[in-house]
Amino acid sequence: MLSNDRVRIQSVETLSDDWYVLRKTTFDLRRRDGRWQTQTRETYDRGNGATILLFDPDRRTVVLTRQFRFPAFANGYADDLIEAPAGLLESASPEDRIRAETEEETGYRIRDVQKVFEAFMSPGSVTEKLYFFVGCYSPADRVSFGGGNMDEGEDIETFEMSIDEALAMIASGEICDGKTIMLLQHAALNILPRKTKD
Repeated sequence: MLSNDRVRIQSVETLSDDWYVLRKTTFDLRRRDGRWQTQTRETYDRGNGATILLFDPDRRTVVLTRQFRFPAFANGYADDLIEAPAGLLESASPEDRIRAETEEETGYRIRDVQKVFEAFMSPGSVTEKLYFFVGCYSPADRVSFGGGNMDEGEDIETFEMSIDEALAMIASGEICDGKTIMLLQHAALNILPRKTKD
């Protein structure tokens, strides 16, 4: 844990160290008016991750995945989530990890990846920073079925659709995963914009 001229850490208690690490931290925060205030927060540390949108610029298609997510189910979402491929870094560089994760989940072996931005996805409680990538693919780049790692409980379906279909699924609520929405919107604005009629 870090301290600086705005934050003084008083104590850190580990509440859980099972799947990932849940900590309770008591700290003093110097407010904008200069006064110090003692606060307590819980943080969930699962490490940093990376995600990617595979796109085919010639056919204007993208590759997405579908899988069961228990936290979404516990919050009342009965369907499998449609997502961009993603995974935790686990001590690898973001670029190396996303290449390996892409092949593991989708079966596509990609060569060139481009980082587009980084973002904290739930900064009020989760420490994770996510690295966002895009990468070109073609049907010839698929070297295996994919499906994820069965030993980790993954059962991942991979499918291809047009960028316009994917954007329509955001509007309809069929795609409701934050990282996926961000990547699809980035692609719609910067990579696969709709062609305008002359």
